[in-house]
Amino acid sequence: MKVLHIIVGLNVGGAEMMLKRLVEHSPASSQNSAVISLTTFGHIGILLQARGIHVHSLNMSSFWHVPLGLWRLIQLIRQFNPTIVQTWMYHADLIGGLATRFAGNYPVVWNLRSNLIPTQLFSISYWLIRLCSIFSHILPAHIICCAQTAKKTHIDMGYSAKKITVIPNGYDFSLLEKDIDVRVSARALLGFDDCDLVIGVVGRFDPLKDYETFIAAAKVVASKCPTAKFLMIGRGNDWQNTTLRTWVEHAGLVEKFNLVGQQVHVPFYLSAMDIFCLPSSNEAFPNVLVEAMALGLPCVTTQAGDAAEILCNVMSNSSFVVPSKQPAALAAALLQMCHLDARSRYALGESNAKSVKVKYTIEKISQRYTRVYENIRGITQ
Repeated sequence: MKVLHIIVGLNVGGAEMMLKRLVEHSPASSQNSAVISLTTFGHIGILLQARGIHVHSLNMSSFWHVPLGLWRLIQLIRQFNPTIVQTWMYHADLIGGLATRFAGNYPVVWNLRSNLIPTQLFSISYWLIRLCSIFSHILPAHIICCAQTAKKTHIDMGYSAKKITVIPNGYDFSLLEKDIDVRVSARALLGFDDCDLVIGVVGRFDPLKDYETFIAAAKVVASKCPTAKFLMIGRGNDWQNTTLRTWVEHAGLVEKFNLVGQQVHVPFYLSAMDIFCLPSSNEAFPNVLVEAMALGLPCVTTQAGDAAEILCNVMSNSSFVVPSKQPAALAAALLQMCHLDARSRYALGESNAKSVKVKYTIEKISQRYTRVYENIRGITQ
């Protein structure tokens, strides 16, 4: 089965990483898979090429590039002659769906990754999603959502409910193994002592990540747990970010916080933590929560997206899921975790790792994608 993937771009992101893992774990991937970026190559494009995958970039960086880019896309689809075209995210769903129809009416599967729909009537994204909701009834043979909450959100927007299947993200857990030597190295690099209880977050600086709530909760935690320290990883989470710095300073926590910004090897920094926290107000399927659980970290999360479903696969985690945008509730859950003895936190982390490594392996998730493709092929033949 030949699968052609069409995506907006190939810089590092959740959708891009999922595409990469899916392609790399497909049978005979270099012969049976190809990837087209509507914009630029990006870091993921380079990595895929190094694995022998055919990758093309159309450099559609503005509206004026769309006509030529669409024509080139049609030619590339015909040249690859795929069994299935898999598109990723709204622009690629619409443009890739239309191009595939013009190229020869190959079966198309859309992929929805977001749980947040803009509400402003003057938002281009809002009208793009509205347009996709109309075309969802006629262009794609099937639609894959990465989260249950994303499915509901898009059905409410008018997407074809009968075509949507939820398939969560899959992971190569061989890259997410707990290593005590890595933990020691990471904590030494970051200046944490053995007695420090490190609570960390990972993700770009964005209102949806709600780090203001996290810092407000951290103030309460630090006042009642003197050994607590806080680690923030992700683009914009550094001392040059004046907004973030102001929040930390006003909370009186400068000595308690370590802001390290964007990092390539996130598992290394996750290994320095004792507790992982997801304070987001909105998510779809939070990759970093699964990654933290896979590394054996006990976790506290808000009810953003499918986070509660992921964490509560381990029933003893239920008290560590709190409503979004409630600093007091988040602080209470973090303090409850802090007050557990080290052995109890370790056991909880081990249960977390076992849970996600059973449910979210890339091999299992890849098989679910393949079953969708095979069902479509059976219908269209």
